[in-house]
Amino acid sequence: MYVAHLSLTDFRNYATVELDLQPGVTVFLGQNGQGKTNLVEAVGYLATLGSHRVPHDAPLVRADATRAIVRGDVVRDARHALIELEVTPGRANRARLNRSPVSRPGDVLGVLRTVLFAPEDLALVKGDPDTRRRFLDELMVARAPRLSGVRQDYDRVLRQRNTLLKTAAQASSGALRTLDAWDSHLARLSGELLAARLATLELLRPLVAKAYAHVSPTQEEVRLDYRSSADLGDQVTAAALADDVTAALAERRDEEVRRGVSLVGPHRDDVVLSLGEFPAKGYASHGESWSVALALRLAAYDLLCSDGGEPVLILDDVFAELDAGRRRRLAGLVAGAEQVLVTAAVAEDVPEQLAGARYVVADGRVEHADRAA
Repeated sequence: MYVAHLSLTDFRNYATVELDLQPGVTVFLGQNGQGKTNLVEAVGYLATLGSHRVPHDAPLVRADATRAIVRGDVVRDARHALIELEVTPGRANRARLNRSPVSRPGDVLGVLRTVLFAPEDLALVKGDPDTRRRFLDELMVARAPRLSGVRQDYDRVLRQRNTLLKTAAQASSGALRTLDAWDSHLARLSGELLAARLATLELLRPLVAKAYAHVSPTQEEVRLDYRSSADLGDQVTAAALADDVTAALAERRDEEVRRGVSLVGPHRDDVVLSLGEFPAKGYASHGESWSVALALRLAAYDLLCSDGGEPVLILDDVFAELDAGRRRRLAGLVAGAEQVLVTAAVAEDVPEQLAGARYVVADGRVEHADRAA
């Protein structure tokens, strides 16, 4: 799988860009603020419908423009698929696949798959639980795009339930019966999400251990454990997990009503990362934390490859964050991927194993390195 052509209109600092890409390694060189990360951000947006840098779409639209257009020609098994996304802040985004409108943008998920390494990845180890939840959820959606709809339904039910909880302390018995109905919806959707998360995590564990051994000079054991807001039993089917959540909701009903917020569900869970006997967060050194973060991304790449269809690898300014040894090890692991897109401020940051096409990015212009010289 690779992106053969990227087209941008009013995306970030680009009024327009038309960029032909090839399989293998492509490096975008440019100082900070020139737009190199915007290019790979656009590729990631085609795959996930989200940015790795900002939580909302408004910053993606160029100043003074009302919308942005992102197009990507994706090649998989010699077949081309054209994804077109129209990003309009304050309104529903629109999507087209092979020039035909789709009913909702989520219908294009799965056409392009990417794994992105970025400086923000350190938050996978040192950051809040929502970062680790998002990593796991994005991976499971990449493997099973229908789960995007489950996540959206869960978020909608959670908002409705929280709204009701805010007034439940003064509500009538009829309103509390309405809360029972929302509990049922929340538990059912929780069961589906939990089953997918736990299955994905089970597949990740050996891959993370293998990847960590490759990128880290130490021999510490990496462990991934799921910490749930409900007491989960031994059964991990969606139905059984929904029952576990139902029981937890009943147990904490009074506390939720008192506090006016949902305290049970996948939105409260965490993936605990450990090195040896200690949690990585708070105990791992800077270098060890980077090794764990890299191992998570490499494991995600290996898992997607095992499903068929090698994802596009994106390394966004990540080499500047690594010591020389980790640079070499990471480059050696990814150099053979079908397509690798790299951004860097200076050419010296890019290991020599990643030889390929090079572009210079400056003031919103992208030129081949030979022509730029």
